[in-house]
Amino acid sequence: MHLATIIVTSLLGLAALASAAGKLRRSPAVIASMTHVGVRDAQVPILGVIEIAGGAGLFVGLAVVSLGRLAAAGLVLYFLGAVIAHRRVKDRIAVFAPAALLLVVAVATFVLQVQR
Repeated sequence: MHLATIIVTSLLGLAALASAAGKLRRSPAVIASMTHVGVRDAQVPILGVIEIAGGAGLFVGLAVVSLGRLAAAGLVLYFLGAVIAHRRVKDRIAVFAPAALLLVVAVATFVLQVQR
């Protein structure tokens, strides 16, 4: 397996799990950001679980190629949704830069997964 695939996949997996932890721990900054873009309180843990599934899927996907591709595709859609949510409320790029960066890493991960 190509080293770049392992590194980028692992970074995205860790980032997704860290992002999920902020949601599940109900970090005040995370909750404020989610509320600002229109996420209802009951949706926050669901989004955290989705990120956990994506992150775990990436790690398992290092051994099971199809799962890695599906997890990467799911995280592309997840972070695309986050960027769209921020743009919908007209946030500046500085506000949603973390989501945009994770979207770029998710796309790179997906491309690398497909090339395996």
